Amino acid sequence: MSVSFNIPPRRILVRGTNWLGDAVMTTPALLRLREKFSDAHIALLTHAKLAALWQQHPAINETISFSAGESVFSIAKKVRAGKFDLALVLPNSPRAALEIFLAGIPQRIGYARPWRNFLLTQVVPPRVGAVKMHKRTAGEIQSLIADEQSGKRKAESGNSTAHQIHEYLHLTAALGANPEPLAPQLAVTPGEIAAAKNKFALEKINGPVFGLNPGAEYGPAKRWPLEKFITAAKEIQQRTHCFWVVLGGKGDAELATRIAGEIQQPASRSQHLNLAGQTSLRELMALLKICRVVLTNDTGPMHVAAALGTPVVVPFGSTSPELTGPGLPGDARHRLLKSDAPCAPCFLRECPIDFRCMNGLGVERVVAAVLELNATR
Repeated sequence: MSVSFNIPPRRILVRGTNWLGDAVMTTPALLRLREKFSDAHIALLTHAKLAALWQQHPAINETISFSAGESVFSIAKKVRAGKFDLALVLPNSPRAALEIFLAGIPQRIGYARPWRNFLLTQVVPPRVGAVKMHKRTAGEIQSLIADEQSGKRKAESGNSTAHQIHEYLHLTAALGANPEPLAPQLAVTPGEIAAAKNKFALEKINGPVFGLNPGAEYGPAKRWPLEKFITAAKEIQQRTHCFWVVLGGKGDAELATRIAGEIQQPASRSQHLNLAGQTSLRELMALLKICRVVLTNDTGPMHVAAALGTPVVVPFGSTSPELTGPGLPGDARHRLLKSDAPCAPCFLRECPIDFRCMNGLGVERVVAAVLELNATR
């Protein structure tokens, strides 16, 4: 199913997603949209916290930002001023569709979802091959563990088009764009990289710069244990003489401070820099670009690093690399590590049992993955 046009749209609005990782995963679809409508003016409606992400991006001409708590009427007023003739709604929420409806854009395309279809002029049916992120109940988790213990566990079949980037590509394909996947892509300038090196005194660092991103905003079930991060970081530092840049948001500051204090070797020069909660989004992007390798949980900066071309090593527990892994699925530049816990992925914020998915990922496996990527660069 595709939308037909008597006249190709000249001014297109894309209602973007609200989370950093999700936003990065929309970039293949935006690039395909730009490819299809090369002469159109494409604007992105985005939360203010993500507006800087889109600077220098080749798919976007303009960003229109809104703040947390801003009303749908205020947002619609901003959009209406742009006189757009087509809107593509990437989020599945009724509110996102309502913002576009109130803006009076004549063509409004998005996925068919409850409580919002009447707000769209074209609803796109669910994609064949789409996989929902089902949160397992405690009962389901116990049943899966019992099946494994009794030898009844069934092997799960893979799905080559399960990844979230295909969801966004399917929407742009409804407008006639190419549905074939591209790697997520972001851009930083040489000037931004030089400014970050200067501001954070990284020009004089001898040896490789590695990134360490130990937080995860979604919840503790996505975080590899703190003690394992510390042990791995120490081992990698001894083996590579790297300089660690510890990264994260303001909510990760306490965690990052604990890690930074532990990885500093006694009676030696400083071998790390703790910048958690101290960078702008553009500075974070520049720092991730500078890094040779990034050891990270499954979180927004993981996606940003991969989209900038920096290899990542990621312990996966409650979430699925097949659905939301970094970069293009199957990208050999990255190492996505999973345990054999039968209940993973559960997609829960907190583990209801013994956190076996993350505890089962040993330090030696993570260290080996980082060393392997370092050797290839």
